[in-house]
Amino acid sequence: MTTYILIAMCAVIIILLVALLMRPTTVDMSALREDNARLRERLSERLGALSQNAIELKNISSDIANFKNILMGNKQARGTFGERQLEDLVSDIMPPETYAFQSVMETGVRPDCIIRLPYPPGDMIIDSKFPLESYSRMTGGENPELYRKQFELDVRKHIDAIAEKYIIPGKTAESAMMFIASESIFETLHREFPGAVEYAARKKVFIVSPSTLWATLNTIRAVLSDIKIKRVAGQIKQELDMLLGDLNRLADRAAKVQNHFALAQTDIEQLQTSVNKITPRAEKLKELDFDK
Repeated sequence: MTTYILIAMCAVIIILLVALLMRPTTVDMSALREDNARLRERLSERLGALSQNAIELKNISSDIANFKNILMGNKQARGTFGERQLEDLVSDIMPPETYAFQSVMETGVRPDCIIRLPYPPGDMIIDSKFPLESYSRMTGGENPELYRKQFELDVRKHIDAIAEKYIIPGKTAESAMMFIASESIFETLHREFPGAVEYAARKKVFIVSPSTLWATLNTIRAVLSDIKIKRVAGQIKQELDMLLGDLNRLADRAAKVQNHFALAQTDIEQLQTSVNKITPRAEKLKELDFDK
C-alpha cells in the first residue's frame, strides 16, 4: 500500500515538471516563481496528507493483524478475549447479584459465567471456550473439506462437554449457552453447518453470539424483574392479609368493650332508678315526728 502511494506521488511530480517545461519561454519569471512557490506549498501539503494516510493505514493493518492473531492464533489469548467480551456483556446488562464469573460449582467445575436464576429453572451456565483451531484451518488451509468435517466434529464435542458439565438435573437449568465471540463465525456455523446447530438444540445447548446474547440477557433480566415484582406483590398481599386479621380482631375487641359499656350504662341506669326510689322514702322518714 505504501509503495503504491509513493509511485503515485512520483507520477504527480513528473507530470507537474513536464507541464512546467512545456510552458512558453515568454512567461514572466516573477509570475513563474510565484506559481512555483504555490505549487511547492500544495505539493508539500499533499505529501504530508499522503504520509499521514500511509501511517494510519499501517496502524489499521497492524490492528487487524493483532485481532486476527487473537481470534485465530494463540488459544489462551483467544480464550481471554472471549471471556472478557462475555464479562462486559453480562455486567453491562444484568444486576450484580444475578451473575458470577469463574465461580466453582458443587461438582468442582469452574464455568466462565453463571446466571443466577431461581429454581425452577435454576442457574444457567454460559461457556465462552469455543474451538476455533479447525475453523482457522478450514478457512485458510489447502484441504478445506477435510477441515470442515473436523470443525463440525470439534463443535459437536464441545456441545457434548457443555451439556455434560453444565446441565445438572435438580441443580442447574435444563439448558446452557455456548458463546461465540465472532458474529461472522456464528453466521457461518448457522449457514453452513445446520446439522451442528440442530445437534446443539437436541442437547439443549443454545449457541449465542454477542448480539443474540445481548437480546437473551435482556429477556432474562425482564423475567427476573417480573419475578421480583411478583415476589414483592406476594409479600404485600401477605402483609395485607395479616393487617386485615388484626383489624378484625380489633373490631371484635371494640365490640366487646362497647358491650361492656352498654352493660355498665344499664347498671348505672338501674342504680339511678334505685336512688330515685330510695330518696322519696328517706324524705318521708325525715318528716315523721318521733317525739310524740
